[in-house]
Amino acid sequence: MITGSTRLLGVMGHPVEHSLSPIMHNAAIAHLGADFVYIPLPVAPDNLPKAIAGLEALGVRGFNLTIPHKQAIMPMLAEVSDLAQAIGAVNTVWWTPQGWSGTNTDVAGFLAPLEALGRDWRSTTAVVLGNGGAARAVVAGCGQLGCQTTYVVGRSADKLAQFQQSWQGSPLAGNLQVRPWEQLADCLAEADLIVNTTPIGMTPHPDASPLDAALAAQIRPRAIAYDLIYTPSPTQFLQQAEAQGAIAIDGLEMLICQGAAGLEIWLEQPVPVAVMRQALHRHLGRT
Repeated sequence: MITGSTRLLGVMGHPVEHSLSPIMHNAAIAHLGADFVYIPLPVAPDNLPKAIAGLEALGVRGFNLTIPHKQAIMPMLAEVSDLAQAIGAVNTVWWTPQGWSGTNTDVAGFLAPLEALGRDWRSTTAVVLGNGGAARAVVAGCGQLGCQTTYVVGRSADKLAQFQQSWQGSPLAGNLQVRPWEQLADCLAEADLIVNTTPIGMTPHPDASPLDAALAAQIRPRAIAYDLIYTPSPTQFLQQAEAQGAIAIDGLEMLICQGAAGLEIWLEQPVPVAVMRQALHRHLGRT
């Protein structure tokens, strides 16, 4: 129930109407009986500074950020966590007496389903498809796992070089190497973990995959194929991987766990992850 004392939380993006975050956050809030409500906050890029000032004036406790605001928000914050600085993006912000503080919970979300497997990752070769913003959180996660080698594969030599240069001096980079797309087959042939950070295969293009048939054939049995996309489920990429005997993980658990990490910051208490998961599964028609 919304009352006169209810405090606001939300997710800021452009567009943001598609976000599933209000569904899972409000389910957790209701379960806890907390006097908060979580809403979508559509903000065009040019309006970001005004929106941030308005949220402060309204006494908003905190908010998430999605495309295109994760980088643009950083100069407006009084404090940015070391992790978010290393990644170069903020997705979770909360108010403090010193001003807005920000961090990145995408890494925690990415790691959650992998850590649940209980593996020793120190001999793992990871292959990351794509070199955009999502790939940065994945590289940081692979670094935290202690992966032996992390290959980031992309189509632009210039962007790959910039990507690798941006991690110089960061311990989160681990054993990072970049490779052109032409060398992907060789990387896949030794990969224990393959992560798709590209949007290829996302609704409304469910038949697309970042891998053609020849590349998919290089996936090793018992490798882990992880797609950050969660609709459709499974993606074409994950179907290809499962046909090779790989273990498939989609992006829904990452969405849930990164959201739970942020909600714990705002509410300052543990949150019911199972309730959040159940709310999204029900909404998406999953069993």
